[in-house]
Amino acid sequence: MMLTNKNYGLFDELFRDPFFSNTFSRSDSSLMKTDIRESGNQYILDVELPGFQKEDIRAELNDGYLTVTATRNDKKEDTDAKGNYLRRERFTGTCKRSFYVGENITQEDIQAGFNNGILQLSIPKEKPKAIEEKPKYIAIN
Repeated sequence: MMLTNKNYGLFDELFRDPFFSNTFSRSDSSLMKTDIRESGNQYILDVELPGFQKEDIRAELNDGYLTVTATRNDKKEDTDAKGNYLRRERFTGTCKRSFYVGENITQEDIQAGFNNGILQLSIPKEKPKAIEEKPKYIAIN
């Protein structure tokens, strides 16, 4: 298995400027710090997702890529006794990160848990395909 980070777009840096919005939609590693370690016959990924809840996180396996997506929508309102706004803030954001885990890994092979802002994913090492040692006969016409 080869774990690699998938690159997402040439113009991402331009749209990170606060001029465009207060939201974030990031597909790089700056928001999802990840530690990858090898343990026996598996790889363990610890993905930092502070401020997110378990319900905000989705892990998906597609074409050998494991993609972790975290989405959050927050709304804070402070009003006085008459209902006038003293402060009103909204936050909407999504971050995403993908890792190539191999074509032979299935969804059932991956174990996931979320605790104290850390998503932990256990991925078995991809086993090389066994070469079948069957006799190959040549047809004689």
